[in-house]
Amino acid sequence: MSHRTTHAQEHELTFSDRELRDLAVAWVALSVAFALVRAPFHRGLASFEMFTISVGISFLTVGVGFLLHELAHKVVAIEHGQIAEFRADYQMLFLALVGAVAGFLFAAPGAVYHRGQITTRENGLIAVAGPVTNLLLAALFVPLLMFAATPGFLPSLLTAIGQMGVGINLFLAAFNMIPFGPLDGKSVLAWHKGVFAMVFVPSVVLAGYVLFFVGLF
Repeated sequence: MSHRTTHAQEHELTFSDRELRDLAVAWVALSVAFALVRAPFHRGLASFEMFTISVGISFLTVGVGFLLHELAHKVVAIEHGQIAEFRADYQMLFLALVGAVAGFLFAAPGAVYHRGQITTRENGLIAVAGPVTNLLLAALFVPLLMFAATPGFLPSLLTAIGQMGVGINLFLAAFNMIPFGPLDGKSVLAWHKGVFAMVFVPSVVLAGYVLFFVGLF
């Protein structure tokens, strides 16, 4: 998700030490949280080996989906003259891990905060960049599903990565396009109802289909 503050202007893509640390901590925490939900070895429902594999898959799917979502916000914000940095929400990350141990997941890892003079259109473009990136990532993971009918550990692993990559990126796109509170959808809707509908509707429909009928994640 993306938040707006005030003031202007800088066009170079740079990362502070704090921002890199926050991105790394959020990436690790989200990956572990999703792995705990998918392979809960602590409740005796999966082996530690299965949990370790699940962490690796989460790093490549949940982690990459989260990271590129936030970087998309940052890049587009900078292109529009903003000063932009990601900040992790450590309380929410802690709750995500605690919730995952209990068997449910609430993931709100933080946001890209940007400041500078900006129009409603530019703010909408910054907001929509994250969900659109997740939709593109979901499409990129689809080819890995072709291994589903092939026996063996490697094809099974690639299929699992494809399934999680498609599912989680569709979920991230749909969730962040909800037009409520600090989520991206609110800024996109305030800018352009047509663009909002073009991103929100397919995101929700595809995520719902995957969740309730395919079960990819």
